Amino acid sequence: MDQVNERERARLTSLLRLDAIDRPPNAMLNELAEVAALSLDCPIAIVSLVGKDRIWLKASPGIDGLDQLARDEGLCGSAVMQDNPWVIENAAVDVRALSNPLVAGDFGLRFYAGVPLKGSDGHNLGMLAVIDAKPRSVSERELSVLKKLAEVVVHLIESRLEERLLAPITSDA
Repeated sequence: MDQVNERERARLTSLLRLDAIDRPPNAMLNELAEVAALSLDCPIAIVSLVGKDRIWLKASPGIDGLDQLARDEGLCGSAVMQDNPWVIENAAVDVRALSNPLVAGDFGLRFYAGVPLKGSDGHNLGMLAVIDAKPRSVSERELSVLKKLAEVVVHLIESRLEERLLAPITSDA
């Protein structure tokens, strides 16, 4: 088995262990995504969890009515395989994004800056990303803000699992 497949299998196991995919929306995640959008002056921010075939948007201020998409339809599906920030300053001319439906279609995505949501076990669970319909650049300071917010997002997701595991089993006895 090659290293990429083994790494992806371990990443997916880590994601499923968190039991966060099918959980209802969390207001704190949405607020953290809003802070990301405000900090980088972007109209959209997302907190995504990237599965084998789907991307679940756990927070998405600036996007209405979309809670998941096929993995190959979102830039997070490729970005999650990187350990560093993934920045596309102008998707209309970046070969990594030209064929993406969000870029080529009506959505008109042009700017994407995402940082991995790295779990405590070292595996990337998803992405915290900001998105804009206008091309732009991103500073090291802005990427630092995204990284710090991503750490808080992961802490929140992992602490929610811990709370569920430690919750006393209630009975009507």
